[in-house]
Amino acid sequence: MLDYFDMESTLSEEERMLVDSARSFIDGEVDDIGQHWIDGTFPEELIPKMGEMGFYAPNLEGYGLPGVSETAYGLLMRELEACDSGLRSMASVQGALVMYPIHAFGSDEQKDEWLPKLGTGEAVGCFGLTEPEHGSNPSAMETRAEADGDGYVLNGSKTWITNSPISDVAVVWAKDRTEDGNPVRGFLVETDRDGVTTNKIDEKLSLRASITGEISLQDVRVPAENRLPGVEGMKGPLSCLTQARYGIAWGAVGAAQDCFEVAKGYATDREQFGKPIGGFQMQQQKLAEMATQITLAQLLAHRLADLKEAGEMRPQHVSMAKRNNVRMARDQSRIAREMLGGNGITADYSPMRHMANMETVYTYEGTHDIHTLILGEDITGIQAYQ
Repeated sequence: MLDYFDMESTLSEEERMLVDSARSFIDGEVDDIGQHWIDGTFPEELIPKMGEMGFYAPNLEGYGLPGVSETAYGLLMRELEACDSGLRSMASVQGALVMYPIHAFGSDEQKDEWLPKLGTGEAVGCFGLTEPEHGSNPSAMETRAEADGDGYVLNGSKTWITNSPISDVAVVWAKDRTEDGNPVRGFLVETDRDGVTTNKIDEKLSLRASITGEISLQDVRVPAENRLPGVEGMKGPLSCLTQARYGIAWGAVGAAQDCFEVAKGYATDREQFGKPIGGFQMQQQKLAEMATQITLAQLLAHRLADLKEAGEMRPQHVSMAKRNNVRMARDQSRIAREMLGGNGITADYSPMRHMANMETVYTYEGTHDIHTLILGEDITGIQAYQ
């Protein structure tokens, strides 16, 4: 894939091996992701195979997890999204939004029970934060938890939840109505409990090779030991989103790199007016601009990884990288599709699939506009959204 400044030469042996194994996995195991996109299905047979490869939360330590570098984790997200955003979303949600909060905020018993199963893909998890009436402002959530005897009763609804229809456990964020201030708390909710339903959302026009659904909680009883003990308030879910957005910043680079390679290959093979279309100035300008924008995003992702590894990464750094890199992939996938002409609208070529997927990635994990306001506040010290 495009690596104009030869960043691959800076990788450690472990990081190179992870890239090679991810590419081999995609080439050997992922069968016709374009057809899955058309059918609106996720290749569920890959879930345990991805677990065997160590693709779920590989940057975490212990519990049989690989504990690779943050750069290696980012590279994995890049390779998965170069195939399809649905593949990266599966791994990202399982790792950053489910395993990470259990690892960071869970009890020893919760970690022992869930992290090994989630890490191997024996169990699937989802992350319940977004609600029908509360997307960009999750602190206004209406889902509530009330202490009752030796446990809690949960009521509420979540929507646009990746993996929920196939999940064994949901990390649900709810306001604790039995404490002063109604602090937000996290709960591990097994999806086979009475009162839990996880309906699938169909007829999506984007991120079709991903299973998306809802979580409905109607008087759902969970024992007190299902509450995540290590955090309260919005710090909990927002810290999870920071981890996931980091992976997205890398993943978007992979989608754009794949679009570039397809467009370049087409431009050098397709002949019109007696020569390859890549020989015309307009097409060369498009390829030059694509290569430049992808390289800038790639460099930003690598610098973000350095900051994360050093413990110096701030959420605002992630907002800038997610905002820039997804916008870049959204724009450049459109240019790649344009270069393919009429052939570009078929599933035989990946750019239009990436282009459609990027509409979701542009919106979820904090919309482009919300990340703009996060950066604006960090720069000016003035909060615009409250």
